Amino acid sequence: MTTSAAPKRYLPTSPFKAPVTLPPEQFAVGDQVTHDVYGLGRVIGLEDGIAVLVDFGSLRERILSPYAKMTKL
Repeated sequence: MTTSAAPKRYLPTSPFKAPVTLPPEQFAVGDQVTHDVYGLGRVIGLEDGIAVLVDFGSLRERILSPYAKMTKL
């Protein structure tokens, strides 16, 4: 049996800082990117805030938002 951990709720009276959520990075067609698993690639397609299609040379991958393992160069 697997259990998924739900994000903890922030209480306004907490002495600790509120968790920071950064907006997902914005990509454009033609942007050169690097991915932790697939390496260097170029964005060839966009799906408004849902996913980007990236050509990594030997393969094409659809990377879903929030693009945690991908950065723009």
